[in-house]
Amino acid sequence: MATVCKTEPRFIGGIPLGRTHIRAVAHLVDRPKNAPMDVALSFGKNLARCRRQAKLSQEELAVRASLHRTAVGQLERGERVARVDTLIKLAGSLGIPPGDLLSGMSWNPGGTRMGEFETAGSEREEQAA
Repeated sequence: MATVCKTEPRFIGGIPLGRTHIRAVAHLVDRPKNAPMDVALSFGKNLARCRRQAKLSQEELAVRASLHRTAVGQLERGERVARVDTLIKLAGSLGIPPGDLLSGMSWNPGGTRMGEFETAGSEREEQAA
């Protein structure tokens, strides 16, 4: 497991202080696969595809959409989920309808059971199993 530490950790009563404590970064890689993550990954793939079609770098898209430069990368990797206003900013900056970034995703209402997100790949995975 990788760790990030800039200085010796400082504690008061067993509680780490400030930014000097050690943080494990393995949780960024070893996330359990769940429905929201599938949606985040599908959105990220769509965003990356549309950005490449527009011939923009992640940094250029971030500037156009008034986002931090790392936000586009996080969205494309599925590490975060876009808010509605971010979705609209990205689509407008790419010159595409917002629905293009949601391509292949849908919601399956539950009826008498809980609903769930569906992505284009999830149906194929279920049939293969």
